Amino acid sequence: MPAAMLAVALIVAILVSRWFGRRPRGGVEASGTDGVSSAPSASSVLFDMFFVGVLAARLAFVLRWWPAYVAEPWSVLRIGDGGFTWWAGVLAALGWGAWKLRQRPGLRVPLIAGSVSGLFAWGALLGSVWLMHQSRVELPSTQMTTLDDERVSLSAMSGQPLVVNLWATWCPPCRREMPVLAKGQQSTPDVGFVFVNQGEGPEQIRDYLDAEGLSLDNVLLDPFSSLMNEMGARGLPTTLFFGADGRLVDFHMGELTEAGLASKLQAIAGSPVLLPPTPPEVP
Repeated sequence: MPAAMLAVALIVAILVSRWFGRRPRGGVEASGTDGVSSAPSASSVLFDMFFVGVLAARLAFVLRWWPAYVAEPWSVLRIGDGGFTWWAGVLAALGWGAWKLRQRPGLRVPLIAGSVSGLFAWGALLGSVWLMHQSRVELPSTQMTTLDDERVSLSAMSGQPLVVNLWATWCPPCRREMPVLAKGQQSTPDVGFVFVNQGEGPEQIRDYLDAEGLSLDNVLLDPFSSLMNEMGARGLPTTLFFGADGRLVDFHMGELTEAGLASKLQAIAGSPVLLPPTPPEVP
């Protein structure tokens, strides 16, 4: 969803810049200082601003959560963890655009119009998603069972921030992120973690946990994937982040890195959270 919103914002920015770049002024098509139509140049600058902004947003996030990346530096490349500091990206993109305007002052109108329109479109989309979260998504009352066949529901666990992970043992990204979530459960006792398995039996789950050496609290069974359907999840793993009031604060589809999890825990816990470093393996 964030990628789709950024793509829409970029398209809006380019279309607006082209319209302003080709708009007649005094009967003559708008052009740069070299007499060439400014529309293609404004579009190319907007593309550059977009990629500079995304790169800067990722770099700022990595620097902010660098201790979480030290144990696994290659996870820096897993941009699917949602790790971007967008205010840093916006500042970098606008700075790049301002620098380009010094070289090509004839691009001022189409570039500024495109940038403002793109930012407005992006902000409107973000606001719409925020309003949807505020208005409707709460802890579901779906009945599930523990590994010991006891009935339980997520709505009964409200009162503290809650991380709900939808997973399955056959899912490779689920298996890769599970140690990260297990570490998060151990290091943040003020946040509840619930691992809702989708469609598998207790013996299969126990075999997996034993084989991986994982000790998890709150492992629940959802044999008919009812929670996945109720929450509208479209794939595994999906992780839902609820505040203490039981409302959905954030969600993530795909594998989470330590830094990605730490940043989302901060959002629901209300204070900085950093997972402890992974101890070195003993040969």
